[in-house]
Amino acid sequence: MADNVWFTEFQTDDVTLGLRVKAVLRQETTPFQELLVLDTDAYGRVLVLDGAIQTTDRDEFVYHEMMAHVPLSLHPHPRRVGIIGGGDGGVLREVLKHPEVEEAHLVEIDERVMAASRDFFPALSVAFDYARAHLHVTDGIRFIQEAAAKFDVIIVDSTDPVGPAEGLFGPAFYQSVFAALGEDGIVVAQSESPLLEPELVKKVQRGLRSAFPTVTLYLGAVATYPTGLWTFGLGSKKPLATPRQVSGLDTRYWTAEVQAAAFVLPPMVRELME
Repeated sequence: MADNVWFTEFQTDDVTLGLRVKAVLRQETTPFQELLVLDTDAYGRVLVLDGAIQTTDRDEFVYHEMMAHVPLSLHPHPRRVGIIGGGDGGVLREVLKHPEVEEAHLVEIDERVMAASRDFFPALSVAFDYARAHLHVTDGIRFIQEAAAKFDVIIVDSTDPVGPAEGLFGPAFYQSVFAALGEDGIVVAQSESPLLEPELVKKVQRGLRSAFPTVTLYLGAVATYPTGLWTFGLGSKKPLATPRQVSGLDTRYWTAEVQAAAFVLPPMVRELME
């Protein structure tokens, strides 16, 4: 491939992110979305869905660790975990680093995302074949509505709120999540950039409040996501307790100290929660 080939993500009508491309590893139209796997100089292999970067070799651990370890450390006994979306497997990998988790259910609507992860992102998809992992290729909204057994933690690792993920951002979905959680249940959902998508941050907070008595958010720094500053909405059936001591995790971003700092919000973010 020529040296001057670039991929451009149009993050908003006014903001783009450009990456120099070494090779296009896969490009296909799935039943649900446009899927692209690139090899880049700056971020290694990159997974793109409908033109939006989902994960990269270079910075994936930040997002996946913050999605998984924060709610799991806040729950007293996280034995059964549901992951809605997250077909790359990164959140599943992090969840199963916790030995107390007896089963983790990954619910991905697009099997081709999981196939691409197996083929090009082995460090992400490593947990697909673990004994405690249960993979479901189906609609996450319906899966939650029909869940026969209660979950302790549900992690909503969705794409942007367009296409198949649009329904994962509304009050009806969060009310279904509440019903699918046990008495100490906690949900976390990625909720976009507070700088470029403040209305979406507010929407997630309102949706969580429609179902959960305790609602907050926390921050993480994901380099390839719009602005790099990212929010995670959290809902809990009970007031949040002091996080459990979690030791022995192999992490590159998350620590107990980083988690504590992630809940210290600047005024511009606190305003979005009001």
